[in-house]
Amino acid sequence: MLAAALLAVTSTGCTTGKSSTTQSSTAQTQAQTQTTRTAPPRNADAARQTLSWKACPPPTAAEGGSSGRAPGPDWECATLHAPLDYAKPRSNANSIDIALIRAKATDQAHRIGSLVFNFGGPGGSGIATLPAFADDYKKLRTRYDLVSFDPRGVGRSSGVTCLDDRQLDAYYAADATPSGPAGEKALVERVAAYAAGCERNSGKVLPHVGTENAARDMDLMREVLGDAKLHYFGVSYGTELGGVYAHLFPDKVGRALFDGVVDPSADPVQSALAQAQGFELALTNYMGACAKTSDNCPTEPQIRALLERLGTKPIPGAAGRDLTRSLATGGIAQSLYSKDFWDYLTEGIEDAENGDGRLLLSLGDAMNGRGQDGHYSTLQSSLNAITCADFAQRYTAAEIEQRVPEFRKASSVFGDFMAWSLTQCTGWPVKGAWQTPDVSAKGSAPILVVGNTGDPATPYGGAKHMAQELGPGVAVELTYRGEGHGAYDSGNACVKGAVDAYLLDGTVPEPDKICS
Repeated sequence: MLAAALLAVTSTGCTTGKSSTTQSSTAQTQAQTQTTRTAPPRNADAARQTLSWKACPPPTAAEGGSSGRAPGPDWECATLHAPLDYAKPRSNANSIDIALIRAKATDQAHRIGSLVFNFGGPGGSGIATLPAFADDYKKLRTRYDLVSFDPRGVGRSSGVTCLDDRQLDAYYAADATPSGPAGEKALVERVAAYAAGCERNSGKVLPHVGTENAARDMDLMREVLGDAKLHYFGVSYGTELGGVYAHLFPDKVGRALFDGVVDPSADPVQSALAQAQGFELALTNYMGACAKTSDNCPTEPQIRALLERLGTKPIPGAAGRDLTRSLATGGIAQSLYSKDFWDYLTEGIEDAENGDGRLLLSLGDAMNGRGQDGHYSTLQSSLNAITCADFAQRYTAAEIEQRVPEFRKASSVFGDFMAWSLTQCTGWPVKGAWQTPDVSAKGSAPILVVGNTGDPATPYGGAKHMAQELGPGVAVELTYRGEGHGAYDSGNACVKGAVDAYLLDGTVPEPDKICS
């Protein structure tokens, strides 16, 4: 189950480098976020290409595939050739290969078309994820070909690489919550060196991995797959990608689900602050549930004290690696993506208190995309690249330091960590495209927007804001009163029934439906 949460991680936003103003009025933000619905010219040959479907190889290390196993006979893979730069689509040298995977509908007589999945990140590999969790979508597969892909800059689709595995071990172990000028300087220098590695190893694709280009890839995909409309299942960041697609191609939207919804109106600071609050809420809910069944539950002061100790004295983890404060914080956050991980959190904190950091280190590795074989997927490097190609904001260390008290108030455990994550785009070699994405989609078919009240990574308020930004008459909201990231895969029969009825039969749920 670790892969599910890992691939659902949503960006906390990109930042740093040059000073920028982070507060603006709604009117200013809307003026800054407008994108054009006029698509650049596309090479007609790209739309006429024929996909060559073949048996799938095992997922690569870049996709998080450490098992060495191919996905099985139901699955076939193909490569979509897309323009690298949609502004210059006719150059043969200016192309990028997008890796696709599908399982054909089991009831071909009643087939609706393709259902395209994006599992979030940004940076999650659809090639690795969809087969791993296909049992959750068996009913949908009766009438849809299940299709997913590695978005540009991810995994097999020219996945962004920045540092080698040993360098990444050191990078993620280093202190991400500095105090004092020396610590802040070291953090900024590490992030800048990381960005330089991305430019050195993946500089050709960095300017072209933004969400708008990925949305255009999906429309090309729709056309090449032979679908008049894009039927879509977007999770976490996949909801932002879906919203941008709906803005650019409102007349091409078919039946679409947005689950674990990103707030498109939030800038990077607002997004990171909301996540600090979201993880704090999830931690509180975990501790409350734990206390009802056990006398051995950690308290928030205990967790803070553990992290403080790890900040100065790491403990042994596994394979000669130590559990540091940064890795432990990531591991704790990882465990809050699903109630299925709560027992691991209890055990991991108890073990760490006794000097054994193996379990929290394993959870922290999952957050960072590190496999058991020691190889990293492109999850986090792709996340950085896509986020920094999208968002124009760059915050200085001084700006972040001023905001740290606000973040600490939001969460005593995660506040510092989330605040300093705003160094994400320090020294990034590519300018960002927007302040916030435009997802207005006048004329679109109904989009089912599902918010989870206990979601740590994409807090519940994001669903309402997405519905508002899509525009009047587009969004149909559904609330799930539950825990974890997303709702459809939670096992809640009410959510699953409502989503299946819409995607399979076109039945729109009653307005503001609530599932518990």
